[in-house]
Amino acid sequence: MTEFIVHVTDRPGVLAMITGQLAAAGVHIEALAAFGWGDDAQVRLLPDDAAATRRVLQEDGLAYDEREVLVTHLPHRADALAALARQLADGGVNIEALYVLRSTTEGLELAIAVDELDAARTITGP
Repeated sequence: MTEFIVHVTDRPGVLAMITGQLAAAGVHIEALAAFGWGDDAQVRLLPDDAAATRRVLQEDGLAYDEREVLVTHLPHRADALAALARQLADGGVNIEALYVLRSTTEGLELAIAVDELDAARTITGP
């Protein structure tokens, strides 16, 4: 799964424009977070089609970064997320973003953006 971090100006309509263009291209957004500070903002999203997302962002002239994220499943236990965060921290892996993709009675499916993807994969397993 690929995370796109879109760098935009924090103003009305920006999120509507980005999500509208992606929808018009048939891209489904699996998870999204948007943050503004001052005049700047970031839209972080996990689409189902990275190539189409890349094309839309380039055609719109938007500045963005992209990276692969780790997808993992956690059991439905109160300590599961804390345990995962501790394992990654103890392994020297920094969590830069975390998305809840799905929550069921069986557990959580998460997408995690980290600074050391290979190390995180080793820690979390296949």
